[in-house]
Amino acid sequence: MCGIVGLFDIRGQREPDRAILADMNKAISHRGPDGDGLFAKPGVGLGHRRLAIIDLQSGGQPIFNEDGNVAVVFNGEIYNYKTLTRQLESLGHLFRTVSDSEVLVHAWEEWGEGCVERLRGMFSFAIWDQKQEVLFLARDQLGIKPLHYAYLPDGWIIFASELKGLTAHPALDRTLDYRSVECYFALGYVPDPRTIYNSAHKLPPGHLMTVHRQRGESKPRAYWDLTFNQRQDISLEVASSSLIERLRESVQSQMVSDVPIGSFLSGGIDSSAVTAMMAQISENPITACTVSFNVEDYDETPFAQEMGQKYGLNHIIDTVDPNQYHLIDLIAHHHDEPFADNSSLPTWIVCEMARKKVKVILSGDGGDESLAGYERYRFFMAEEKVRAAMPQWMRSSIFTPMGWAYPKADNLPRVFRAKSTLQSLGLDATAGYLHGVSLIKGDIRRNMYSPHFKDKLMGFNTVQIFKELEKNAPEEPLSRIQYFDFKTFLAARVLTKVDRASMAHGLEVRVPLLDHELVDWMANLPPDLKLFEGQGKHIFKQGLKDIVPNSILSRKKQGFSIPAAQWLRGPLRERLRNCFKQKRLKETNFFDMDYLEVLEERHMGGNTDYSGPLWAVLMFDAFLKKEIST
Repeated sequence: MCGIVGLFDIRGQREPDRAILADMNKAISHRGPDGDGLFAKPGVGLGHRRLAIIDLQSGGQPIFNEDGNVAVVFNGEIYNYKTLTRQLESLGHLFRTVSDSEVLVHAWEEWGEGCVERLRGMFSFAIWDQKQEVLFLARDQLGIKPLHYAYLPDGWIIFASELKGLTAHPALDRTLDYRSVECYFALGYVPDPRTIYNSAHKLPPGHLMTVHRQRGESKPRAYWDLTFNQRQDISLEVASSSLIERLRESVQSQMVSDVPIGSFLSGGIDSSAVTAMMAQISENPITACTVSFNVEDYDETPFAQEMGQKYGLNHIIDTVDPNQYHLIDLIAHHHDEPFADNSSLPTWIVCEMARKKVKVILSGDGGDESLAGYERYRFFMAEEKVRAAMPQWMRSSIFTPMGWAYPKADNLPRVFRAKSTLQSLGLDATAGYLHGVSLIKGDIRRNMYSPHFKDKLMGFNTVQIFKELEKNAPEEPLSRIQYFDFKTFLAARVLTKVDRASMAHGLEVRVPLLDHELVDWMANLPPDLKLFEGQGKHIFKQGLKDIVPNSILSRKKQGFSIPAAQWLRGPLRERLRNCFKQKRLKETNFFDMDYLEVLEERHMGGNTDYSGPLWAVLMFDAFLKKEIST
């Protein structure tokens, strides 16, 4: 696990600015506290920050092939590197190290772009091939590891693991992208391949890009995509047994490490399953890390303790103060662009705690997306039954006005909070799903924005991102929204949050449930094995009956979040008001400031919850504050 940066001249072989390359590398130094490497020659410059996990002595980068004509800088882990090493050695390639990084240069020599199709792991990397005068960029199938790039006006392409690696280059245009701002306020994050800047992009998951000198700018190309087309004729018993065996194999492959390794154990199904597999595989007690927030509504410690007792874990529980809102600016710094997922705070805290005990952690991320674990999947499928029974024009004429008229009733039981559901039913399936997952609903966003900002959007709405995804999405309703989540929510929100928090602390987080072969197999299971009679993860729960305590399998899903609504009415109230008083927000000319103050007043009244839009504004202001200071 590391960080990478680089520059490549697409017009010729000009000397790279070594000082700028060093600044780019320094900007991501937190990703690799164990060492750094810089390489520069006419036309190219590569930088690397190392977090040493495998081959501690000789795994420094860049790593070259036998004659020095191919170099790689690499972030991540290749779990099948030993198999690939043996295969490449049989083909005549010579290895100087025992690291997984060296596999990449020889795989490129042997298979070219096709090398990525043989990799099993989490990765982003850059290969420079001197003979072909090519820069090759690639990102893993599901986007576990990040990679950003930008073409500069003077004919260089620059790339980096984090946006701050790009912004360290003085030639990067940092004009904000209006459409990305709209996406941020709709979703709480900027989805791939966009970034908050017009000039910079994320390489999407499962994509590669080959940049040839003298051929001009290249575009990313997909080498892998998730399909839901091959419906397996399989029983629940056979499928659940196979799922557990496949997960166990994935966990075992990801336990390879030359440094201490442990697990995140929240007390939920996914982290409990991964921890149980580790305990069954390991000859020694597994170190499991749990954070207790000592607040009943947010504390899962009793369930984690039950797992610790069942498997004799070296169970480390740290009780921490959840009210660490002072971390807002630090988190904004590490995310580089606006990010409104308030669970980034507890994620930061748990990564900080875990790094004191181990250097590598296995987590349970990814299970909800593959196995329909989110409650929103159940709601969406219920809405789909109504959509199937009534034509669009009828639903729109009935439910849309009802949704507008229905009061926002946050203090009532969920059954009476029907406003969002009614609004969603008036929309088609894709727009309705976006409405359901939106951090800020469309009507509130429209009121938030200034006339100037609306003009700049030129009619753009975040729903267009999802409409574009429809082209490759499956027809079956549950599979379609799972596909949407893999392409937006998982990569740009869940995995980004974990990557930034873990790498800020020099911690490597691995995700066995996101092994791409396992994910592909799960995707092609019948939908009713995932969501059965309103119960998500049906197949997983069946397979885990003898592995995870029933108290965990039967409990209601609990989010990993903070009491944002209370914070904004209490300790963060003054900071929020200062946002409206400072020039930063006003000078963007993006907002109707009077309406923002109306939202704040309504929220402070206590009867309605506008913590979503207010938190998003707070974090956008934190981004602007960072942007102005750098």
